[in-house]
Amino acid sequence: MMPSVVSMPSVVSTSNGLRDVELPIPAPGPRDLQVRVRAVSVNPVDHKVRRGGGDKVLGWDAAGEVVAVGSEVSLFTPGDEVYYAGSIDRPGTNSRLHLVDERIVGRKPRSLDFAGAAALPLTTITAWETLFDRFRLDAGSTGTLLVLGAAGGVGSMVIQLARALTGLTVIGSASRDESRKWALDLGAHDVVDHHDLPEGVDYIFSPSTAGRIERFAEILRPGGAITAIDEPEGLDLLPLKAKSISFHWELMFTRPLFQTPDMIVQHDLLDRVADLVDAGAIRSTLTTRLSPINAATITRAHEMVEGGHMVGKVVVAEPLE
Repeated sequence: MMPSVVSMPSVVSTSNGLRDVELPIPAPGPRDLQVRVRAVSVNPVDHKVRRGGGDKVLGWDAAGEVVAVGSEVSLFTPGDEVYYAGSIDRPGTNSRLHLVDERIVGRKPRSLDFAGAAALPLTTITAWETLFDRFRLDAGSTGTLLVLGAAGGVGSMVIQLARALTGLTVIGSASRDESRKWALDLGAHDVVDHHDLPEGVDYIFSPSTAGRIERFAEILRPGGAITAIDEPEGLDLLPLKAKSISFHWELMFTRPLFQTPDMIVQHDLLDRVADLVDAGAIRSTLTTRLSPINAATITRAHEMVEGGHMVGKVVVAEPLE
């Protein structure tokens, strides 16, 4: 009799860089899916956590197949194809098998392969929560949205979701011809240079907030709003007061980190976006595909993201058959 498999290939971040290791196969908890990971995407959060030190499995984007489920799972069954971003307080997706709470998992878009799907979850959830939880927009919303870093992973999804699901005029910011073209192709009405931001906007999405609050106060209309996803030190918000401008933080890990009663919102929004993708209203932001899933390839993907010149997303996937 062949011995049962008790370990799985994984990529661990160590003080000496990313390393290929074998880790014990985890057993699913009551609400967990055990997913066979077919593709992972790299985000800035990966290298932020890596720089924090300690041995850990990184990766907060994945697409794959459900192979086992916990005792209380009701949304999925083995064999289902899924996509999700996971939770930052649990081991990441850079493993052959991964555990994730079913309430933050969506149906993989049928029109995308695993690599195309893996590019979407973290940035999609961040963009969705920015627009509909922080700004509280809906299909009837109008006004002007300024998307800074429009060609980045989150900016790309903010543009697409705003165009598909609101009546906003969407203006992106970009500094290179390639980035400007990307943002326009995704649906931005206009693209401006980072140093030439327009006056009279109603909403600003900001992945880079440090040193910009005074400028934001100048260009926003009274009663406007900002949502930021970065962590600038010593942020002074007082310049926003005169115009009663609201400032919001967005962290897409908040719901799973605190096990909020509405965690299933992330499942629902990922399913909704899968429908939009399959209907042709939203497209994957995958621009670079690397293979196979191992330490050397993921290290290369990290270097590309840290270089700061990515348009769209880099995905590490199993080789195409």
